[in-house]
Amino acid sequence: MRQWLVLRTAGICLALGLALMAAAVQAQGARVTVNGQPITDQQINDRANLLRLEGQGSSNSARIQLATDSLIDDTIKLAEASRLGISVSDGQVDSAFANIATNMRSSVSNLNGILTQNGVNPQSLRDRLEAAIAWQQVVSQVLRSRVQLSELDLEMQAAEQVTPALGFDYILKEVLFVIPQGSGISASRRTAEANQFRSRYNGCDTAVDLAIQFTDAAVRDLGRRHATQLPEPIANELAGLTVGQISSPRVVENGVSMLAICEKAEAQDLTFLTEELRQEAGTDALQAEAEAYLGRLRASASIVRR
Repeated sequence: MRQWLVLRTAGICLALGLALMAAAVQAQGARVTVNGQPITDQQINDRANLLRLEGQGSSNSARIQLATDSLIDDTIKLAEASRLGISVSDGQVDSAFANIATNMRSSVSNLNGILTQNGVNPQSLRDRLEAAIAWQQVVSQVLRSRVQLSELDLEMQAAEQVTPALGFDYILKEVLFVIPQGSGISASRRTAEANQFRSRYNGCDTAVDLAIQFTDAAVRDLGRRHATQLPEPIANELAGLTVGQISSPRVVENGVSMLAICEKAEAQDLTFLTEELRQEAGTDALQAEAEAYLGRLRASASIVRR
């Protein structure tokens, strides 16, 4: 009898707990449920504010719709990841969040501040990152092996892309006129100094000695580079230069750069173009597979909108 009372009491407590949880969700305003998982009004509004900050959606109603759809997809992605035994740690989300801050040339605390000041709950971005990381692992585990590419087709496509400028092999040095961070030195000033260097340049053997005569100028060996490894504008320029000449100055992330040709020979190499095409084709094929996979999961999910 006592055992029955204990079990009955436990059952009442469990039912009460579930009722309280349901009431809490209802209080938050569950707009949608996905396989029984609620998505609240607050989550939708937070995601819509994030989309607004990113410049997505032509109106508030459009952003609400986009936010709702993206949260439904995120819920489905996380559920599939859980089914496959895939979990995302707080550390992975922290790292992705920090990468966004770094790409914005900001700190994590500043990024949090920017989001908050613009009415965006930082947790909304973290939730989206969690779903994205989980889905990336799902796609890698389930779909990557299904993507098959024809090596012959890739090589033929690479051969079609080869231009006369891409038929050279080089030994290169880079001459970099550094712009120290926070120095206030303009790129135009460093470009003018690089052109002075270029006018006096007399070959790779004397590049270091000449660079010493300039402030914050450095020379480094790039070694062997095939033209297909270089950005197209640089490859085109180098194709018109001979050994002992140096390219025109180009502004890069940390200063002004020039490339000096130490050796040059005709050589056709499709390796780098083929690999680039492989990555592009593989990415496109994998993305198509992932979209189809998510579509199947979405079609089989129980989605209830209120």
